[in-house]
Amino acid sequence: MWAMPSAETTRASEHEPELVRPTQDDEIAAGGSELIGGPIGRRALLGTSWWTPVRVVALVMIGMFALGMVQKIPCYDGGWFFGASSQYTHACYSDIPHLYQGRGFADGLVPYFDKIPGDMDYLEYPVLTGVFMEVAAWLTPGGGSIQHQEQVYWMVNAGMLMACAAVIVVCTARTHRRRPWDGLLVALAPAFALTATINWDLLAVALLAAAMLMWSRGRVLAFGVLIGLATAAKFYPFLVLGPLFLLCWRTGRWREFGTALLGAVGAWLAVNLPVMYLAPEGWAKFYSFSHDRGVDFGSVFLFVSQWMKIAITPDTANAWALFLMVVICAGLGAVTLMAPRRPRFAQLAFLIVAAFILTNKVYSPQYVLWLVPLAVLARPRWRDFLVWQACEVAYFLGIWMYLAYTTSGEAHKGLPTDGYQVAIAVHLLGTLYLCAMVVRDIFLPEHDVVRRSGDDDPSGGILDGAEDVFVLGPAAHPPRHAAHFDGISPVEWYEDAAPGDRSL
Repeated sequence: MWAMPSAETTRASEHEPELVRPTQDDEIAAGGSELIGGPIGRRALLGTSWWTPVRVVALVMIGMFALGMVQKIPCYDGGWFFGASSQYTHACYSDIPHLYQGRGFADGLVPYFDKIPGDMDYLEYPVLTGVFMEVAAWLTPGGGSIQHQEQVYWMVNAGMLMACAAVIVVCTARTHRRRPWDGLLVALAPAFALTATINWDLLAVALLAAAMLMWSRGRVLAFGVLIGLATAAKFYPFLVLGPLFLLCWRTGRWREFGTALLGAVGAWLAVNLPVMYLAPEGWAKFYSFSHDRGVDFGSVFLFVSQWMKIAITPDTANAWALFLMVVICAGLGAVTLMAPRRPRFAQLAFLIVAAFILTNKVYSPQYVLWLVPLAVLARPRWRDFLVWQACEVAYFLGIWMYLAYTTSGEAHKGLPTDGYQVAIAVHLLGTLYLCAMVVRDIFLPEHDVVRRSGDDDPSGGILDGAEDVFVLGPAAHPPRHAAHFDGISPVEWYEDAAPGDRSL
């Protein structure tokens, strides 16, 4: 007698695309899997357990986030409140507890509307981030000492930021349908765990990750709205519309780009207009502060200033940063329109945000969070990702040790200026290295592990498999290894790669 298979032991669909298994696709992942029993077998029955890839990576992310919170215990127990340098020597600094009182939340002041006593007269964050901070303040009980309130405020924010982290890893895991296990790169990123609760950047990162997911599913308007909301939380997400413009130009998808742009502008205005109208001076503080602030930690400008022992004014740094961004954007435009095969959206999104970070006049250690999900979508390769993460962890330790040195008086505990310059250089070189790998993938797509498995642009949405209508130079006559993906399985140009390239 034949028994019908149950729903629990039947795949959801016989037509679902086969998932890419990282332990068979990546030698570093295969080696790491030995800790939990080794690579999965070819005959393993997948899709029959509650433990789906997305659920696994979400739980791993929560676990790593919790470890990052544990790393802040020395500061939670006193480093934020006692001693000039202990929060730096323990590498557990966070803006969150300090700004609870420093930006008026402890006194019930309304961001953007009420002036703050001290040097910073208004909150210097974009509106949606200010709302996030205010909601956390509402959830923080007002009783007890100010130290206790700041501890609770950090804990409340950490819980809200953990939710953002879960959104980020789930969205990243689902953006490339066949590569959900790439989400483990985000979940296990050490720099992510170390910097997640320094500031409120994860709100914008989560909104951008959700936007990338929406675009990959063809939800153009939803993508635009989420980009607008992300830009209302932090400026940098708006930059991804530049590469999208170039890709839509190459494919002639002007209507879709217009929809996304209108959605982004509309959502940004919906958040900002009320505050802009009712509290214009407070609303403008973020933009005036960003323009007027001097050369600060981690930037190439600080490196040059310290190395050459010269002063770089804010205006000079602004002018050079703008010039460098214009040059890089022009270069990305040429790459997009001239590459033998159209770049993937995630590749260009990563490159434009990385360019902004490299040319900015400040690099706070939590800015690495901006790049982690985009780096995973652009080049989901464990070796290169871990090399970059090692550089970022080195910088994370370097800046705190440098601040320990500058705040410990005659004791000079920590890293002197020369050592901090090395830390900045490591950060810059690590980011440039990952950018170089992505650019190489664009011009030599046989090295791109996403396309090597037979996909064109799984995060590209309407761009995935689209025909080109406008190209320049070499793109008009692509070599065989870069020919447009036409659905042949596997991609034909993979056969042209040298055997040694398969592990790159």
